[in-house]
Amino acid sequence: TEHESSEVAEANIGKTNIYQFPHLILGAIAIFLHVGTQVIAIDTIIGYAGSMNIQLMEAKVFPSYTLFVTICGYIFGIITIPKFISQVNALRLCTLLGTIFTLLIIFARGQVNILGHTADVSLWFVVLLGFANSLIWAGIWPLAIDGLGKFTKLGASILIMGLCGNAIVPLFYGYFADAYNLRLAYWVLFPCY
Repeated sequence: TEHESSEVAEANIGKTNIYQFPHLILGAIAIFLHVGTQVIAIDTIIGYAGSMNIQLMEAKVFPSYTLFVTICGYIFGIITIPKFISQVNALRLCTLLGTIFTLLIIFARGQVNILGHTADVSLWFVVLLGFANSLIWAGIWPLAIDGLGKFTKLGASILIMGLCGNAIVPLFYGYFADAYNLRLAYWVLFPCY
């Protein structure tokens, strides 16, 4: 095609279908898991705060904190990528932070008072997942479509299908929240990151 470089065209000469690009399929799986972590971080925080006896009128602001921290992550990315950090390293950093914050949600304990809210410190690590999630999509997408050439449009469609993870992954969180408790259910995030 007119948008395909000769090097990409030559590299893909024997490829007949989209499934011959393992990095694309892994990218779609990564997006599936990533969007699930986004929904869990934002949509479960009110219930998690409620489990700490924080009333709904107070707890309802926590998703806003998570989204604010996400926007801070976007701004961090705009300022630092690619001048100071590569997109791949931003992806690595964010997945590492997501993993660390998940472990801290599960294992950290202790009351803190932040922004006028007295809560277990683990609640604030759920908020910080917003920062960890902010640059993951931007790192997955270019890696997954790299070198697809004439298969780029179809590859992008496969990646978009990964968005169904935001409906499916939270079901696992809900199952484990019911079976165990809200804090332990955050283990669902660990393999996702």
